[in-house]
Amino acid sequence: MSGLAAVLAGRHEPGLHRWHGAADVADVRHAVEHAGWGFGHVDGWTVADTKAGFLDAVGITLGFPEWYGRNFDALADCLHDIGAGTDGVVLLWDGWATLARADHRAFSVALSVLGSRVAADRGVPFTVLLRGEGPVVPGITSLD
Repeated sequence: MSGLAAVLAGRHEPGLHRWHGAADVADVRHAVEHAGWGFGHVDGWTVADTKAGFLDAVGITLGFPEWYGRNFDALADCLHDIGAGTDGVVLLWDGWATLARADHRAFSVALSVLGSRVAADRGVPFTVLLRGEGPVVPGITSLD
């Protein structure tokens, strides 16, 4: 978890990152929450393999309000409000390549929306970890 540990400790910039860490989701959650950060997990292998599945999964894992519209505009709105009371938020997206291959446009828009939140100065850092193998995504750095 060294790359993730560097993000949590402030030695590496939050961002959109490829990550090949093999730790169990529960162990990643524990490390993230122990550092004072919020945590969310999206499983692209089973529930987030479509645009609708991705939008639902993000809303559930990050605890979006009932009014969340399950579209990319609503995702952007809700992402800007997450993380209050934490040192940051980590979203672990396992199986991201499933959506990337099945619906490249939806995947690109998802990355754009997530990247906008990463870049926004909201006082709460936001990091997205794309875990596992998949197609090359320009501009995405690796934490490994």
